[in-house]
Amino acid sequence: MKAIRVYEYGNPEVLQLEEVADPVAGAGEVLIEVAGAGVNPIDWKVLSGAMKAFIPLPLTFTPGVEVSGKVIATGPGVNEFKLGDEVFGFINIVGGYASKAVAPVAKLAHKPQSLNALEAGAVPATALTAWQALTEHAGVQRRQKVLIHAAAGGVGSMAVQIAKYLGAEVIATASAGNHAYLKQLGADHVIDYTAQAFEERASEVDVVLDLVGGDTQNRSFRVLKRGGLLVSPVSAPSMTLANDYGVTPINFATRSDGAQLALIAELFDRGHLSVDVEVFALSEAQRALEKSLSRRGHGRLVLDPTK
Repeated sequence: MKAIRVYEYGNPEVLQLEEVADPVAGAGEVLIEVAGAGVNPIDWKVLSGAMKAFIPLPLTFTPGVEVSGKVIATGPGVNEFKLGDEVFGFINIVGGYASKAVAPVAKLAHKPQSLNALEAGAVPATALTAWQALTEHAGVQRRQKVLIHAAAGGVGSMAVQIAKYLGAEVIATASAGNHAYLKQLGADHVIDYTAQAFEERASEVDVVLDLVGGDTQNRSFRVLKRGGLLVSPVSAPSMTLANDYGVTPINFATRSDGAQLALIAELFDRGHLSVDVEVFALSEAQRALEKSLSRRGHGRLVLDPTK
């Protein structure tokens, strides 16, 4: 099979496309013929070596946390999926940038019928992050005000749609070129963070979903009402500022969850969610990662292993 391989930590230039042996599905796992592999910021963070103290990986490895495709083999004890089933999932911290990948069945769900394989390959990690942030950690309710930073990105674009589905009033920050896109997704208010400080436009917010960190995160405390929540998968918010402003800070890591993915698939098929993708050939993984690093554009980047 074809796979992107990493022999040393570094920039996207270290990626190598090679022919390698097919992986074998173990107990409770399936082998997937990959049709789409999402490109995520975690991929270049792992590649750079910045995560190796927390996520030790043996060199050599294949990047990629999420895929979609068909089940082509099942391991012992697998009853949830059969050969030919189209699935998608947040499969692991590595393994997705390949024409075949192994995944535990607990991390998979049936692909949404409304999405093609490339679109579905760009959904699991970002949709799960947004879903868990807004439902498990923030408990967003109807008519609450939710501010989403970096709203045009992968997680942000999912979060805008999920917050609207939950009945919230959505305030999104993004550069001016992404405002029309975010309005289309359902954002009620869009703030150009390059032209105006968001705290001049937003106030008495119930929930801030911070996807930026740093100064943006610290300034976000000012727009929250007392008793509000600042939720971030990026970095742990300041407890000192949280106490000063009377809000709850939450930092979390996304959990792979096949049952939640099944719910998310249903939301796609019912028309509540959509995804916008830019497709790269597997051989263009370096270019795709470089674009992810640039943080330009909106929506998702996905690799096509058939090219």
